[in-house]
Amino acid sequence: MKTYMGKPQDQERKWYVIDAADQTLGRLSAEIAAMLRGKHKPTFTPHVDCGDFVIVINAEKIKLTGKKLTDKKYTYHTGYPGGLKQVDYQTLMKKKPEKALEVAVKGMLPHTTLGAQMFRKLKVYRGSNHPHKAQQPVNWELRG
Repeated sequence: MKTYMGKPQDQERKWYVIDAADQTLGRLSAEIAAMLRGKHKPTFTPHVDCGDFVIVINAEKIKLTGKKLTDKKYTYHTGYPGGLKQVDYQTLMKKKPEKALEVAVKGMLPHTTLGAQMFRKLKVYRGSNHPHKAQQPVNWELRG
């Protein structure tokens, strides 16, 4: 019996919408990362981008458990000397809630050019509206 190895040109991509309202950041990120990789498909191949497009709406309504809202820090560098900055998640969720989800998902994808290609299929929006109606996205029911 031969093992199936998918080819990039054979991949069929679908668009899914996920409502992030009242979802936990880590659990939601893990499921989104698996969808971007294509692990929910029987034709999953590790070295091929076989994932689907994911649209996340209501990013400002994501929950963080415990004291992460005040204790957890988002660290980044501006690119200038001495430009290391830290922002707590309470401030980040007020100013850029979509950034918190993007950082979490990006950390769960491969840290290669293939992972960057997968990450480009993620679209995160603060409110419940998104500009991807023409792609006819389907609602995705979260596990658990």
